Amino acid sequence: MANTTALVFSNPVYVGLAAAVFAAMLMLISSLSEYVFFEPYFVFHIPDDRALGFALIIAVATLSGIVIPMNVYRIKTLRKTNRAGGGFLGSIIGALAGACSCGPVGFAVISTFGSVGGTATAFLTTYEIPVRLAAIGILGFVYYTTTRSLSVECRLTYSQP
Repeated sequence: MANTTALVFSNPVYVGLAAAVFAAMLMLISSLSEYVFFEPYFVFHIPDDRALGFALIIAVATLSGIVIPMNVYRIKTLRKTNRAGGGFLGSIIGALAGACSCGPVGFAVISTFGSVGGTATAFLTTYEIPVRLAAIGILGFVYYTTTRSLSVECRLTYSQP
């Protein structure tokens, strides 16, 4: 697995893509969860009782930054063999699952949908940490399947004359 990851990230384009995805996910989820404020000044504020939630946001952003460039590499490499599949979809689902419990802003938007929104707000408030843990699990599974797929399919692709 480490060999496959090193193969993908030996190209500076994928390293840059990973950094961009990480930064975008971290800023987006952190601002929605009210850990980052942009006005009147740029401020990171992490209350002591919400440190675990912020750590999980960092984990989701890191895994998204690793998995999404790997799937882009996989799609570009295997495009000619018609083997590129749903790994990219899994990484998007995992990233969105980490972002879905998006704090008070999201709760305000969801609550406009009446009783269904109220139920969703209660669910996200209660299960914010388990939802992010599930997102980490999904992204971990996508990482495993992507590295396995790249190691098998790239070996088959490059070993054929």
